[in-house]
Amino acid sequence: MATNGGSVMKTRILPVSTPTASLGKFADPTTLDKWVLPVEEIPALKEAAVHLLSSSIPVAFPTETVYGLGADATRSPAVKGIYAAKGRPSDNPLIIHVSDLTMLRALLTKPNSTEPIHDKDADPIPAIYKPLIEKFWPGPLTILLPNPQPSHLAPEVTAGLPTFGARMPSSQLALSLISLCGVPLAAPSANASTKPSPTTAEHVLHDLDGRIEIILDGGPCQVGVESTVVDGLCDPPVVLRPGGISLDSIKECAGWESVVKGYKDASEIGNCAPRAPGMKYKHYSPKATVVLYESRAPKPAITGEEGSKVGIIRTKTWASFLSPTSTSASPVQTSTAYTIQQGLLASSPAAEALEISLGAEIKDIAHSLFSALRDLDARGVQLIYVEGIEDEGDIAAAVMNRLRKAASEIVG
Repeated sequence: MATNGGSVMKTRILPVSTPTASLGKFADPTTLDKWVLPVEEIPALKEAAVHLLSSSIPVAFPTETVYGLGADATRSPAVKGIYAAKGRPSDNPLIIHVSDLTMLRALLTKPNSTEPIHDKDADPIPAIYKPLIEKFWPGPLTILLPNPQPSHLAPEVTAGLPTFGARMPSSQLALSLISLCGVPLAAPSANASTKPSPTTAEHVLHDLDGRIEIILDGGPCQVGVESTVVDGLCDPPVVLRPGGISLDSIKECAGWESVVKGYKDASEIGNCAPRAPGMKYKHYSPKATVVLYESRAPKPAITGEEGSKVGIIRTKTWASFLSPTSTSASPVQTSTAYTIQQGLLASSPAAEALEISLGAEIKDIAHSLFSALRDLDARGVQLIYVEGIEDEGDIAAAVMNRLRKAASEIVG
């Protein structure tokens, strides 16, 4: 149990079993201007919203990508609560989540401004982002926007940058929670800093038990990797972090034909603040040492000493490393789409191995990657070998970006 101000903090999981159709909707899906809350109150969402507005302790909630750790983005004590709960470096900016475009437009207008934001010609959303919003929102895409001064947002959100990242999640649970709060929620992934991102409520509890009070459980996340982050305020526009929307898909939008990769720029290795979350620090890492084999690297000869235990994550081409006569299927949580094969290494019969095959489909790999790293870690392996994939197109680039940040050693 952790303490907060001298009192014991107990972490509770609040299930949200309401059917998706009853979680709210857009008044007009073509404009995304207003999210309409469900007619009947959902007790778990109501409790979480009251907590977010009255406390500085963040709340974990599911999005379509991963579970987020949310706090009122307009209050400094609340945002500081995110950094404290995660153990996150203070120069790592946060993404804010909005429920509709009306909320976003208000953030882009100076406080007490009399500018007519309902006038199309005065729309504060930069025109470069309109094609992306029309195609990808709500969804796993974050856009960088100019932060007006004075700002509506707490300064800790931007980590001193003149811009802020915003997205509109496609999770109806998340949209209703944000709308119920009436303020944008700053929400990085709900994991301890540097650890694999959480895709289930149980993952959040494992990392943050005693550090927060409420976890909203909406089931496993569908995408499995965080949002793509883009900056359209520069020329050419850049992708700062690969994620659930591919570079090729972005290039199909007007004004984005020349978009380039920007997630290997100097902010990853220098002392300046990163332009987007996930750029600068080691991330997505389990306790075990991770050895990543790039897709073109030869299949390794995995060996182990007597009594040792290794983990193996296979994707497209690796055959099993286990001795066929020693394997057994190990049960895993029902939210995962794989089984763990447990047995002895064929090359080292005295060494034990736990092996997971994520299959060849990119969506399956992305969906289960973080769970696989966590599952192997929880079973006490000292070393995890991972078969990489080609990182061109789709969300494969996001998968490999996360794996390279998780790896202690990269081969090939």
